Amino acid sequence: MEILKAIAASPGIAIGKVFLLNAKRIKTIKKKIAPEDVPREKERFERAVCRIEDQLKQLISELPEEIKEHSNILKSHILMLRDKMVYDKSLHLIETRQVNGEWALELAMDEIKALFSSIKDSYIRERLEDIGFVVNKVKAELAGTETRLDLSSIDEPVIIVARNLSPADTLHISKEKVLGFVTELGSRTSHTAILARSLGIPAVVGLDDITSKCLSGEMIIVDGLLGQVVVEPDQEALREYSLKQEKYLAYRLEVIHNSNLPAETTDGYRIKVKANMELVEEIPIVIQHGAEGVGLFRTEFLYMTSKTLPTEDQLFSAYREVVERLKPYPVTIRTLDIGGDKLATTICCEEEINPALGLRAIRFCLHEKGLFRAQLRAILRASAFGDVRLLFPMVSGKSEMVQVKRLLGQIMDELESEGKDFNRQIKIGIMIEVPTAVLTADILAREADFFSIGTNDLIQYSLAIDRVNEAVCHLYEPLHPGVLRMIKMTVDSGHREGIEVGMCGEMAGEPLYVPILLGMGLDELSMNAMAIPKTKKIIRQSDQEECSRLVSELLGMDSATQVKERAIEFFRTHYPPDMETTDFLEFGQGIR
Repeated sequence: MEILKAIAASPGIAIGKVFLLNAKRIKTIKKKIAPEDVPREKERFERAVCRIEDQLKQLISELPEEIKEHSNILKSHILMLRDKMVYDKSLHLIETRQVNGEWALELAMDEIKALFSSIKDSYIRERLEDIGFVVNKVKAELAGTETRLDLSSIDEPVIIVARNLSPADTLHISKEKVLGFVTELGSRTSHTAILARSLGIPAVVGLDDITSKCLSGEMIIVDGLLGQVVVEPDQEALREYSLKQEKYLAYRLEVIHNSNLPAETTDGYRIKVKANMELVEEIPIVIQHGAEGVGLFRTEFLYMTSKTLPTEDQLFSAYREVVERLKPYPVTIRTLDIGGDKLATTICCEEEINPALGLRAIRFCLHEKGLFRAQLRAILRASAFGDVRLLFPMVSGKSEMVQVKRLLGQIMDELESEGKDFNRQIKIGIMIEVPTAVLTADILAREADFFSIGTNDLIQYSLAIDRVNEAVCHLYEPLHPGVLRMIKMTVDSGHREGIEVGMCGEMAGEPLYVPILLGMGLDELSMNAMAIPKTKKIIRQSDQEECSRLVSELLGMDSATQVKERAIEFFRTHYPPDMETTDFLEFGQGIR
């Protein structure tokens, strides 16, 4: 028996036989071509792209109704086929280097990989995987081979083990035949992981060499709660995990059954619990898991997957769909948080020595006013179709908000003169994610209707820690006394000025932190939809006054270690043990 650890991509326990998928390796044929053959090769390349487009469109049309909402992922792949970094670049290389289409595609992909290697944002990095799927499809078409994994021979419930699964492969999975899956590549933010969570299939990803460590027909256990895979489990392990599987299913039924109950403490403190999302296909998960709206709708995806900048009408159409499908719940749309290490393929950004401290988010938008105006117009137009709120990222002081509000007022006047409907009373919010925003929160609160604390960047900038740098990421500590004081300062400043204060960073969805955030007096928590039922359950078991006393105690401590020990002690004492909290505390999930 061997126990392996990787990334928990989709929760649940799966026990079954391995179905090993060995995808065919596409060998790139590299050929120089004569100048007179260049037009013919370019035409061959274009025909291959058209055929893949047709295949993806056909696949979209064949999707069963219950997973139709996931078609946007495949639509984004169609857009990537024509992306200038893939399509235009390959045609250019065929012509200038006089090479065949397969080789041109490989050269183009090498350049894309080099560009993405410097990007720190995990969600943006994962889009490289999507581009890779698209490029491989075209290469296979040029080579006359098939890339889709053959699942037709599955005749009993199995656990798929593969190097990788594309979103298209995942959409073909039958829940009756596939108990779970394990892949060597991928992360929690990959489209394949998102689809697995939506379909309710336990999954572990990012497990190196798993395809060489097991054979088809062997027994395997996938623990999507802890990110563990047990190869050839013994009888004791099978009994233990069978019991855990039963308990987890019962637990999830209970939690999801209560997920639509209000998030209210035993002493009557009411807090809103909302979802963070970035893809339309996440809406069913958001609704099913009891979200009271969307507290953070990230808008970068349309800019990452389009060959050209999305038009105002394209943005409006996308925002309107989200708003209408979630009505009557509110949707908080964050304006473009791009620039620096978050490069869109459609936007030319100058290379910066320190991109994290450079032209990004609200600074980038105020620098690129044409792009910003198009997005603001689209969001305002969408506000006519539901409860829309505007959220501006990385605001560091009042002057930025003065500029933003002036521009917003001009756009409102334009839309009014054009006879376009919108909500002139739309609420505007500020993301608190840099130290100066905390220190001037009392000033900023007079310029906004609400705050949303973005702990991911706030912690990083406050502690001077690059959280993706392996040498220092262990110092990234949400329970640092300085971080807790900044959160409390922000909440107090906002409340003194009469505005609501929420949190949309990763801290909001971690069980151990929930009592602390309740004690801080936050009005709203926004998180990954999967975390909502658990968070609501903890809130409903909490006494807010007790949590407030805990916070007073923690704010007087002088080290993160002290804070963490006391927080764990409080959690163990005040909350009945269940599967997720036991695993959470034992393995330190989220306690960074």
